[in-house]
Parts: sequence; C-alpha cells; structure tokens
Amino acid sequence: MRGYVSLARTRANPTNATQPDAHLIGGIPVGASSTGAALIGATVIVATLLCASSVSAQYGALDGEWRVYGGDGGHTQYTALDQIDADNVGDLEVAWRWTAANSSGPDFYNFESTPIMIGGVLYTTTGASEVAAIDAETGEMIWLFSPEPKPRPEGERIRPLTGSGRGVSYWTDGDEERIFHNVSDGRLLALDAKTGRPAREFGLNGFVDLSEGIGGEVRCISTPIVSNGVVVAQVIPVGATTASASTPGHIQGYDVRTGERVWIFHVVPQGDEFGADTWQDNSWETSGNAGVWTQLTFDEELGYLYLPTETGTNDWYGGHRPGNNLFAESIVALDIRTGERVWHYQLVHHGLWDFDIPAPPTLVDVTHDGRRIKAVAVVTKQGYTYVFDRETGEPLWPIIEMPVPASDVPGEWTSPTQPIPSKPAPFERQGFSIDDLIDFTPELRAEAMEIAANFRMGPLYTPPSLVDDPDGTKGTLVLPGWGGGASWPGAGVDVEQGILFIPSLTAPVVVALEKRRAGSTDADYIRSGDIYPPGPRGLPLIKPPYGRITAIDLNTGDHLWMKPLGGAPREVREHPDLQGLGLDFSTMGTNGRPGALVTSTLLFMGEGGGVRGGVASRYGAGGPIFRAYEKRTGEVVAEITLPANPTGSPMSYMLNGKQYIVVAAATLDSPAEFIALALPE
Repeated sequence: MRGYVSLARTRANPTNATQPDAHLIGGIPVGASSTGAALIGATVIVATLLCASSVSAQYGALDGEWRVYGGDGGHTQYTALDQIDADNVGDLEVAWRWTAANSSGPDFYNFESTPIMIGGVLYTTTGASEVAAIDAETGEMIWLFSPEPKPRPEGERIRPLTGSGRGVSYWTDGDEERIFHNVSDGRLLALDAKTGRPAREFGLNGFVDLSEGIGGEVRCISTPIVSNGVVVAQVIPVGATTASASTPGHIQGYDVRTGERVWIFHVVPQGDEFGADTWQDNSWETSGNAGVWTQLTFDEELGYLYLPTETGTNDWYGGHRPGNNLFAESIVALDIRTGERVWHYQLVHHGLWDFDIPAPPTLVDVTHDGRRIKAVAVVTKQGYTYVFDRETGEPLWPIIEMPVPASDVPGEWTSPTQPIPSKPAPFERQGFSIDDLIDFTPELRAEAMEIAANFRMGPLYTPPSLVDDPDGTKGTLVLPGWGGGASWPGAGVDVEQGILFIPSLTAPVVVALEKRRAGSTDADYIRSGDIYPPGPRGLPLIKPPYGRITAIDLNTGDHLWMKPLGGAPREVREHPDLQGLGLDFSTMGTNGRPGALVTSTLLFMGEGGGVRGGVASRYGAGGPIFRAYEKRTGEVVAEITLPANPTGSPMSYMLNGKQYIVVAAATLDSPAEFIALALPE
C-alpha cells in the first residue's frame, strides 16, 4: 500500500483559508469509483443570478469557475467570460503545462479528461484512474490520489486500473468538500477535496462497489454527477460484446454523504415493470447493456436526471432480444431524488448498428412557437438532433415513425419503423450510395466503385448482412459508422442565443455477420471481418468532408452554418496520387473527436486527437490547431498551434483577473498533459 508523502504545498479554496500541506495518497484496498457533479454556483451572466439559491442548468459555468464537467449540469460547455474576444484571441499564449501524472506506470497518451475548477484549484482524473488537484494559476500539482485495484477473490486475476477517465465531480455543503470519481474497475470513490484523502464515512473507506446489486462485473468510463443530495454513477458490463446475454447497466443513486444506495433504475425493465414487454420472449431475463457509458446531465431546479442510453446486448445481432427493447438507445428523464421515471423517448428501436446515444444531452432554454421552453437536445451517432421539452418529454418538432429496411438474417427481429425528427435537418451524411464515394480522379472513383460493389449499400438503418451466404456480400456499409456522427464530447450551446454547435466526423464502417464459431460465443451470429471498409490506394472510400461543425438555431430548428473541421487528414493531404491536382486540402475536414467551448464572444474547438486507436485516428486524423470561430457565421477568427493535439474538451475559468482556457492534449511523441492558454500580461 502506498503511503502519504507530503508535497509541501498549500491550496487556495472557496473560503480563501489556507489548508494544510497536500499529500500523495496511497490506495485503499477496498473500493469504488465515480465522480459527482457539483452544486452550481453563481456567475457573471446576469447580476440577479448571483443571489439565486439554485440556478438553472442552462446558464452555463458560473462565477468565473467551471464547477461541473461540461460547464454545468446541462452540459452547455458555455461560460459568459469575455476577457478573451475576437480582438485579442490571436495573442493567446501558453500560460502553463501540466504533465498528466501517472504514478503507477509509463507515460500515457489517450487523455480525455476535462478538469473542473473551484476556488483556484483544478481537479481531474489522470494516469491509471488516479485523481489529481492542480493549482489553477501555476499548473503545479497539489495532491495525487492513486487507488489500489479492486480486491478479487483468491485465485482470480486482479484487474489493473486503466485509462484516465473523463473527469471528476464536486460537492460541498459549505463546510465539507468532496471530489467524486468513477474508478475504471467499477467503483465510486469519494475524496476530501482539501487533502485528497478518501472520505472514510462514504461507503467503505471512501469506496462503493457499483457491481453490488447488479449481478455482474462492471467498468466505468465517464463522470458521475451530484445533484439534490444524490450522487449518480453509470456503469457498463465487462466483455460480452458478441454474446446473447450480459449484465444490464442499471443506473444507481447514492446518498452523497454516506454512500448508501437510495435507488436503482433498471435500464432493462425487470419482471412486470413498465417496458419489460418490449423484450419479447422474456428476453429481459438475460439481456444486458442498455446503460449509459457517456456523460449524464441534470437540471438542478427540476431535480431531473437525463440518461442517454446505449444498445442492448449485443451491438450487431438482436435475434436473442426480439422487440423494441426499452430503455435501450433512449433518452430517459428520472427524478434524481427517487430514481423514478418521469418520461422517456426511444430514439432507435431494437438497435442493430451500435447507435448508442453517445453524448450527454444538452439543456438550454429556447423560444418555441412564441413561448419560452426548457429544452433538452440530444445529438446522435446517426447525425440527428432530437429536441424535447425537458419537463414533459414532448418533442418540439414532430418525430415521424418512418419505414426502414427489414433484416434477412435468420432469426433476427427488426422494427418496421424508426423515429425520424422532422427538424432539425441531419448534421451528417446518412446512408451509403455511390454518390458518397471518393471522386478526386476518375480512376480513384472507378476503383472505389469496384470496392463498394462487394458490399451492401442502402439508406440509414439498412440492417447488417451475412458474409457466409453464397449469394451474400462482404457486409453492409453503414454511414455514419459506430464512431459517429456525434461522439462522446457532445455539443456546446450558446445559452443566450440558443445556438447548438455540433462537432461530428464522417467515417463509414462495415457491419458483417457470420455464424458463430464453436466456442466463440453463445450468440447465433457475430460480427465478422474488419470494421473499416478499404479504400482505393489506401485512401478513404468516401469523399470529404471527413469532419465538420454544424451550428443549429434551436429556437427555429434551422441550420445556421456548416463548416469542415480543419484540413484533410495527413494521409490524404500527403498522398502522392493527390499531389498536383489542385485540390483544396484545407476544406476537407479531419475526422478527429473535438470538444466545443462556447463563450459569450467566441466558439473554440480543436481538431481532435486520435493518438490511440479508434475511428478518431483513422487516416491520420487530428492535429495541433486550436481555432476560435465567430458564432453566427462560422468564420475562423484565429488559429493557435498548440504543442500537441487536443484530446479532451476545453474549459475556461477566471482567476486573479485572468481568463484561462485549458485543454488536454497529447501526440504519440508527446505524453498526455493539460495546456493552459491565457493572454500575455
């Protein structure tokens, strides 16, 4: 067990009191993890808000701080700070850099965290599911907590802690301050924010095992949230990606002080619960997943929690779970105090495409049909934006059940329709046809058509196809693919104007099924072959843009503008067959996974990372350019070259009269770090 090692530092805090020396904290071999979302403070948007006892989620980050992942409970990614504006943004320079701590192993690179800032201190996940506190003015580390892996029964292999996670959450009652973190091995952790020590009265020595009461091994990716005295953690099962049965990702709420579980919501309804009949043949008894792997959002005033759920087991074949499968691939509003369902809307019936709801819902107030509406916008992998009244679940614009192709895979059950929003229009290309193929030259076009002829093409929601049928193809081309469209960074919103900014990528995948192999799984069919389709001469199969930003006015449902996100990926712009053709590589867009930061003056967005695997690194995606955009037109105001590629969503805060923008970054040659930007003195 690691010991307590003094770092001989003091920290600023909300009461401006000096705290004792900070410490490097050793792990406790009993545990849990999760990050909580904070009480929402007050800020500089409107003076009257400064005196409010509770503040709506739609106002963005308040009081010059960034107290919640995503800026506020509604994941607006908005701050009203305006020191950095169109006139001076080009003068931004690096104020400090913090190398992401990783006390248990070598350097790491896939750093997806967005820190929070309270009282002059940044809090973040880092390293092997560790938690750190950082001086927000200097970038010096105050304390680091390194949890020990979860104990296992004798003879079972201990699962090492992996990944940086995506952030932490904060809670205070005015005296006590806590940081909540979802440890990667499926535990919820509560730390004393001042010292970095576990809050011993929470759970068992600061930890709660999230697998208890669920019935299977689970893991955590994203941040827990805190509201109305409840900390809510989300889990996904370990393994079972091709099985017919798995552990459900039920959502659980815990008392913020004691760690006692106060409610559980069954994402796969059990027994005679509402929705169980949508899992036909009693498949609710064995089906799993359907939980939340991305961020949760909440409305502090309403006391509502919004769940963006994933596909049921498994992603590509649903013959073992006939029916529409509530509450998979849905938005579900719960009363955060009780866990009771308020309303829900299923966005994909009986999913077969891994179209999980990938991003946290965005809460914003809009003017609709002449009246002010508390809205929630849900962006999806397939390129749709669904917008609802967040109090009632009523769509702001009609959602129409449209006929879709049926599956010809034996034993599969497909929904005859899928819910299609009438507004806003899609923000991505949908479905796959020859019109999507690369066409830089006639020769490349011909080669692309020859490749595509081996696959099934069709509109959005064309089902997966078999590869072991003599009359079959090599699978179905799906666009957008499993990586989006929209992805886990979600969207940002201008809360004053009601404009939603959606970064998205355009990358097709192949969904091919084959009969299970002996000993491989208990599912009748499993996904087969490479996930990505080949392209001519190593180029993408499709034409650009490969990534874009779309601005949507949520008051009207109309698109304001769409711009390619940066220039072509490296392997496109440097390809020898494309040189000398007069192509404009600067407008082709890159397929990284960027996050948005919206301020009262500008929209900020990098090109995304993609330093490790996944669709984000396809064709050399991502780059070190960090841009400022004019919000109404999408015009690039400034381009800033960072020391590394942004890999997380940016955030901003004000400290001692200076506005900072902080973003996680890395390349394969530059280990993970936070980079802080500010104007020169």
